[in-house]
Amino acid sequence: MELKSETNDTRDKVKLIDLEQEKANNSPWLEIKSFRIVLISTFTALAIVLGYLLAYIPNIELFTLTIFLSGSILGKRDGMIVGIFSSFIFCFFNPFGPSPLPLFTFQLFHYSLTGLVGGLSGAYLKKKEWLKKDSDMYIFPVMAIFGLLGALITIFFQISSSLVSALSIFGTMDQFLPYFLTGLGFTIIHIVGNILGFIFILPGLIQLISKMLY
Repeated sequence: MELKSETNDTRDKVKLIDLEQEKANNSPWLEIKSFRIVLISTFTALAIVLGYLLAYIPNIELFTLTIFLSGSILGKRDGMIVGIFSSFIFCFFNPFGPSPLPLFTFQLFHYSLTGLVGGLSGAYLKKKEWLKKDSDMYIFPVMAIFGLLGALITIFFQISSSLVSALSIFGTMDQFLPYFLTGLGFTIIHIVGNILGFIFILPGLIQLISKMLY
């Protein structure tokens, strides 16, 4: 009985520490619903504007990074909302014309998933003892995590969007590989560009916005 009591006391203490840590990591500003709505709108507008500004530069974009950033700052749910809204507007009113329905559907899914991954990464890093609120985020573990996530998100997008496009155009997967290889140079540019953006731009933006909110 004494052992069970001690075990329960230990669990209660751990839960209390976790709750205190969670409260410390939360911004009072983010608890205000109207302020959250403003931030969601701001991130959505920023993603769209950056998407249009860089639309004529082949496969160089900050659209993905902005959606990921919104998830990291606002959390999983709001990151997904930013991803859906911004991709809906940008992909439907694209300067080169709206995406075909299958590709458009995939883009909505992919960018909402990007916001979700941003939220998961933000929650993960907040729990790390070696990364405090005022810590410099330009450290190897953080940069490595962001670089890896940037690579995986972009590779998944490139392969999946090429697959969806090939199926939509040719109606078969037989043409997927030739179709994918045709744009391989642009794919590499896209992957490298996003990796560099996630490594060198993202940590600074998260650090800057976090200092303003916390």
